[in-house]
Amino acid sequence: MTSRWTCVLLLLLASALLPGCTMSPAQIRRADALVTAQTDHRVDCATADHCAQPSPLLDAAEAALGASTAEHPVHMVTLLNDSEPAMVARINLIRAAKRSIDIQTYIWDQDDAGQLVLDELVRAARRGVKVRILADQLFSFNDVNWLTRLARAHANLEIRLYNPTFRESETSPLEFAAGIVCCFHTLNQRMHNKILLVDDAIGITGGRNYQDRYFDWDNDFDYVDRDVMVGGPAAREMSESFERFWKHKRSVPLPHLRDIYRMLVNSPPAPWREPVYLHPERVARVQDEAEDPDWLDEYLIDPSLRTTSPVEFFSDLPAKTEQPREREAREFTANVMRMVGSAKAEVVLQTPYLVMSKRARKIFERLHGQEEPPRIVVSTNSLASTDAFAVYAMSYKHRKRYLTEYGFEIYEMKPRALGPAQDNAYASADDGPSGEKPVSKRRFVGTEGRGVLLGRGGKRNRPAPLISPGRRFGLHAKSIVVDDRFAMVGSHNFDPRSDHYNTEAGVIVYDRAFAQQLRTAIMRETQPENAWVIAPRQRSIPLLSDLNAAIGDLSASLPLFDFWPYRYATSYELKEGCTPMRPSDPDFFSCYQPVGDFPEVAISPKLIYTRLITAFGSGANGIL
Repeated sequence: MTSRWTCVLLLLLASALLPGCTMSPAQIRRADALVTAQTDHRVDCATADHCAQPSPLLDAAEAALGASTAEHPVHMVTLLNDSEPAMVARINLIRAAKRSIDIQTYIWDQDDAGQLVLDELVRAARRGVKVRILADQLFSFNDVNWLTRLARAHANLEIRLYNPTFRESETSPLEFAAGIVCCFHTLNQRMHNKILLVDDAIGITGGRNYQDRYFDWDNDFDYVDRDVMVGGPAAREMSESFERFWKHKRSVPLPHLRDIYRMLVNSPPAPWREPVYLHPERVARVQDEAEDPDWLDEYLIDPSLRTTSPVEFFSDLPAKTEQPREREAREFTANVMRMVGSAKAEVVLQTPYLVMSKRARKIFERLHGQEEPPRIVVSTNSLASTDAFAVYAMSYKHRKRYLTEYGFEIYEMKPRALGPAQDNAYASADDGPSGEKPVSKRRFVGTEGRGVLLGRGGKRNRPAPLISPGRRFGLHAKSIVVDDRFAMVGSHNFDPRSDHYNTEAGVIVYDRAFAQQLRTAIMRETQPENAWVIAPRQRSIPLLSDLNAAIGDLSASLPLFDFWPYRYATSYELKEGCTPMRPSDPDFFSCYQPVGDFPEVAISPKLIYTRLITAFGSGANGIL
């Protein structure tokens, strides 16, 4: 079939789907009645606290709330760098909830991590806690049978999907293509916020979704990610943000989706089933750790829990692309930009996608033009570590601009861990061969693919093949530290998609100790064992180097046909016996050796696609 007839077919499909997207009022009333009749209403616990388990995390949050006044708010803050404490904290808080649990996320998968958290939430609902889940439809669940069982699981559990394509929970490839043809502007706007909120007292926000890759549970490809846990008045701000999204017209209850409605009408009720896990041993381990006071003290409280005063939670407004007042709708984005623009001495930025929005480019250009410009350190993905190769191609195209016009020091993550990953790195000391306490290893956690044109996200986006086989890791953490004084952890990628299309959320912590802790975590990822450094090519023959630079500049300036293979900068690795140094150091070339533009990446279609997108994809920055 020719491309013209394909477009015609998609337009006809879109035209057929659009009129029937919205259910009638009568169908909505019937759907609500069916759910009420078919849903389990039994409550397992009769106590006032709904049999909540004790939690030092929730206790600390409630103490912060109790000590807060309007003039002097008090917060407890914990940085969740490592994957296992991030999962354990979630389980502990869900089990400790007395009144309510609200979760907002971009991806929810049916693997071990997704099923574990969902099962914990169903159990909380059965003991009387009100549980609400708001997930972006395009990247969550994707199983109408599973969602229908969830719609009937318990009266205290309610799920809504944000911005569902054609008002259905599942989107087939043909419907996805039709959505791009007919409704691209709406389809392209996604909810990228991540929040877990318990009793309006304590919340977790950051980059992690509910999928194995975000918790170091995927055997092939995992991600470095980060959350922050905040208790105190900022949790109330999270609650207000969640309510805005929950009540928005794009957030649709499960029974009001057409395919769920058909299942409610035509299929008999099926009870919620206990999950069957692929790796039950690690699930059991984190469940035990969530109720182990000593483990919680060692890995969640002693290392990073601190009490501080100024903490602010920010979130964009839902459907920010439709807002008549765009400045107000992009509140979090605006605060992140102001935060970076205020830098005096240093900005440490960690982002998986180094594609700058127009506003970000202006800020960094202004900072670099100052008489004493601040140091700008950027930790990001390499082609070997990313699962969004199309986005990486745009970053690769603009390397010279980043280095010369913005003064970036760029460190691209290597795809391998520091030694073999260990599933029992957080196990009890009794499990060790000699009784010694295990050392907390570098842990790796989650990401999603970028852009609706690049696929449906999650596990469908595979990174480029490497020269050597084995488990690999990619960066997904989104964090900024400014002048060692204040820091941001959230979902914002500092790219055009985060700036203009996706809604984002996060916290800014105005605490020097917290900022230094976060800076240390990011800078660890820039060390030679973890990253390649991007620097200009060495000028071996000046005349040829100048000619190459001139041709490269001309090629990079073209929106199309940017094919020149010898770029201004390339990747470098530290030589054995040398001390790490910055690319601006006069001795840099004596201690670092070039390893090519795409180290460790095998020749493959994705490598070719990366080159082609660099050549032809300049106009796609926004949607990537």
